Amino acid sequence: MYGKLLKLELLSFFRNPQFGANLAMKILMGFTYMWLGVSLVAVAFGLYFYSREELNADPVRIFSKYFLYYAVADLVIRYFMQQMPTQNIKPFLSQNISKKTIVNYTILKIFFNFFNWGYLLFMIPFCALLIFDGGFSVVKVLMFLTGIMFVFYFNNFLNILLNKKNAVLYVVAIIVGAIGIAEYLGYLKLSDYSEQIFYSFYEVPGMFLIPVLLTALTAYLAYRNILANFYLDRGLEMEKEVGKTENIEFLNRFGTMGTFINNDIRLLKRSKAAKSALFAGIFFLFYGLLYFSGKAYSTDFMRIFLGLFVTGGFLFMFGQRVPAWDSSYYQLMMTQNVPYRDYLKAKWSLVVLATSISIFLAIFYVFISWEFYLTIFAAGLYNLGVNSYLTLLAGAYNKKPIDLNSRAKSFGGGANNMNMKVVLILIPQMGVPMAVFAVAKYFFGLEMAVASLAALGLIGFLLRDKIFDQIVKTYKTQKYSTISAFKKV
Repeated sequence: MYGKLLKLELLSFFRNPQFGANLAMKILMGFTYMWLGVSLVAVAFGLYFYSREELNADPVRIFSKYFLYYAVADLVIRYFMQQMPTQNIKPFLSQNISKKTIVNYTILKIFFNFFNWGYLLFMIPFCALLIFDGGFSVVKVLMFLTGIMFVFYFNNFLNILLNKKNAVLYVVAIIVGAIGIAEYLGYLKLSDYSEQIFYSFYEVPGMFLIPVLLTALTAYLAYRNILANFYLDRGLEMEKEVGKTENIEFLNRFGTMGTFINNDIRLLKRSKAAKSALFAGIFFLFYGLLYFSGKAYSTDFMRIFLGLFVTGGFLFMFGQRVPAWDSSYYQLMMTQNVPYRDYLKAKWSLVVLATSISIFLAIFYVFISWEFYLTIFAAGLYNLGVNSYLTLLAGAYNKKPIDLNSRAKSFGGGANNMNMKVVLILIPQMGVPMAVFAVAKYFFGLEMAVASLAALGLIGFLLRDKIFDQIVKTYKTQKYSTISAFKKV
């Protein structure tokens, strides 16, 4: 049966209307995973020889000392990026297939995720070096490898529980937050505890069984939770709040556009995916702190790149997914003679407001460098006057429907989001402002560089009506292919 289910997924991939884009993205992701794999192997060799030759220390102790930080980071990344593949399994629930079979197949698919096997590209070379070059005990190294392996599996099943049980999420978040504050204030030194805990997998016989038992417990709880909620009208349905209506009366004066803005505000308050886009926008406010990470971000090109994301985090996360945010009812909406211009202006107004707020909040970068904040300000102006339109235009070609109950979809959402037209739009989105700013600053100074991007933004605002005419025309051209793609939800 598992073979048949896999065959159906393969047929879905090959028969998809956007097969070419999907295949291109699969190839691109393949190269990405290959690069990550090579990097992990290189890090394994680097850590081992650096520990032995430069630090004259035990590589296992050095690894154990900092592994706790990596394990926590792994859990956070999983929480935002690794979700249950509900869109692919929903069609099977109406078929004559055992529910347990579908649940087992779903969990089996998760095991093949790069998050669950990619770390072996580090651990296997590292352990091989310990045995064949360092002369470490084979039995102890295998115990250590087993213990670390099951820490990742524990994270995998804990992530499933975190995504399904808010109570578990809050408890884990409070514990991690409290420990982080304690270390920051100097009451704890996590690296010492990390070394003691994970080195015991190697040194103390039987200690490696603790993560094995914890993994077995979380796996059982996750399996029971998935099995109990594996229904279209229960665990896989959209979360709903009963008996609560929301309306911002002030927006009603803007007519149809105000209604659309109201709907988008409700979306941001209720949908996990939309909330993730909002939180990502807040997170990107601090992206400029990479300015301290070294010479890589000291160039004008890279500073304007940081500025684009500092001020446009929400713009890129939310704007590029129009109209996919409305994919669950897009077909119905298109039967209501919806005025496209008002619909798109509502989305545009929302991202412009968010970008303006980001420019204001980013003023704390003045304390880093006045010149750096001016760079961010210039990037914000370009986002307001140019990229606000380009993200909407890119959205016309993004035909991957969004599961509003899934956080992962706001961070890319799959291969269907990418095609050559979207890639080409990236050139004026990223390349043009970086080039204009760098050239203007080199020949005329910082003030003229800022003025250059401000001028481009102002021109964009002055030509707003004409630009919207072209965007609306593009959306109408893509209307029926978009409806067809969204029907596959």
